[in-house]
Amino acid sequence: MTVDRAVFVFAGLVVLAGVALGHYVSPWWLLLPVFAGLNMIQSAFTGFCPAAMVFKTLGFKPGAAFH
Repeated sequence: MTVDRAVFVFAGLVVLAGVALGHYVSPWWLLLPVFAGLNMIQSAFTGFCPAAMVFKTLGFKPGAAFH
């Protein structure tokens, strides 16, 4: 798995977890998917993604988006 795919999987899990927690626990958890979405937007423009840095450190193969 490449860094790019790992970032997409992680972002998807964060969004789904935030929506589920927002529905079942507290509406304040809906801020989690908002944060994930804002992070995806800023990384599209800047190329900086903290999750990509973590996955690189863990030894995932480089992808096209985050080198």
